[in-house]
Amino acid sequence: MIDRILSAIASVAGVGILHRTMDSDHHRTVITFVGDREGVAEGALRGIGKAAELIDLNRHSGVHPRIGATDVVPFVPVRSVTLQDCALIAQTVGKEAYRRFGVPVYLYGVAARQPARARLENVRRGQFEGLRSELAASTARRPDFGGSQLHPTAGATAVGARKFLIAYNLNLATSDVRPANRIARKIRSSSGGLPHVKAIGVSLESRDQAQVSINLTDFEISSIQRVFQAVCQEAERLGTRVSDSEIVGLVPRKALPASLQSSLRLKDFRSDRVFENRLAAYLKQTKRDN
Repeated sequence: MIDRILSAIASVAGVGILHRTMDSDHHRTVITFVGDREGVAEGALRGIGKAAELIDLNRHSGVHPRIGATDVVPFVPVRSVTLQDCALIAQTVGKEAYRRFGVPVYLYGVAARQPARARLENVRRGQFEGLRSELAASTARRPDFGGSQLHPTAGATAVGARKFLIAYNLNLATSDVRPANRIARKIRSSSGGLPHVKAIGVSLESRDQAQVSINLTDFEISSIQRVFQAVCQEAERLGTRVSDSEIVGLVPRKALPASLQSSLRLKDFRSDRVFENRLAAYLKQTKRDN
């Protein structure tokens, strides 16, 4: 199924898949792809369409919040493009996704038309099931593109523009999710913790382990190292410890210099998980093929 979605995205000329990450507990796949403005827009649309064709959220569950078969599509500036440019791309993709596939779209991040929707967690509130119920009763939850009903199987999609986000998980040496929940509340910015940090505690049934699942929305203000140290300190205070940590998707080189990698107890991390390394390899292969 995921291979078919990847093929749909990569079917656009000039678009390349850099990486994908899959996890059975989160029941979620993160796909990173690159291209020019027109290419990434069309690639995203083809991915949204194929996901809507293949995925039924009525039969889906996982520990990660979601509102749609394609849950979120963020456009991130890499070269010769600004955040505002990415916001314009997001608006175009949002409008076209609803027109082509009937998938309602919420604009978030820099592309948000409503201030509250700048924060993705506000858009995701209630998830697919709760959002479906609220739409019928509350015009405040209506999407930016779409009406009072979700797509019956594909739900809705959040499309936006943002800086490079780092998805970073810390796994605890316990199966008890309560310490993970307490740590998440302690460190996330919405609870008065570290700035630009979002965090939830989740239970990983396949590993019999609790996890603090984190998004760093500005790693230059709250670094990976700072978050790691804060979680370790709080875990020890609660009578447990961090067994290892993991990066989901790719990470900018600036956020994770080689000198830090061993101290963070990173699980299965390789140099090709650095965004710049993966991009350089893709561009080299493209040049060779041409």
